[in-house]
Amino acid sequence: MGWFSRKKRQAQVARDAREVPDVTRDHLSGFVTTRRGVEAWLEQPTSFNKPSILLVAASGESTRRAIPSIDYGYEFAATHDIPAYDAGVVPYPRRMREYGARRRG
Repeated sequence: MGWFSRKKRQAQVARDAREVPDVTRDHLSGFVTTRRGVEAWLEQPTSFNKPSILLVAASGESTRRAIPSIDYGYEFAATHDIPAYDAGVVPYPRRMREYGARRRG
């Protein structure tokens, strides 16, 4: 990636960050800061869904929100110093499903 490509991508991520509502940004940041062991899964857009970020805590608790772009999701994860995975490549953690089963049962 050349210097100009990197600058162009950084500018796009900055524009995307301005598109994120404050409520969404606050919710995601609050989830990361109030839970232990949070990891992010970035979900690619489909024909009817926007790209989204799924945050999963060590306990299995999770939250999902729409984001303007996948690059924004990676930037969010890097800013909060949490690992980020592509949801199409890395499967969701078992602890998330177990947490949901415990909550239902």
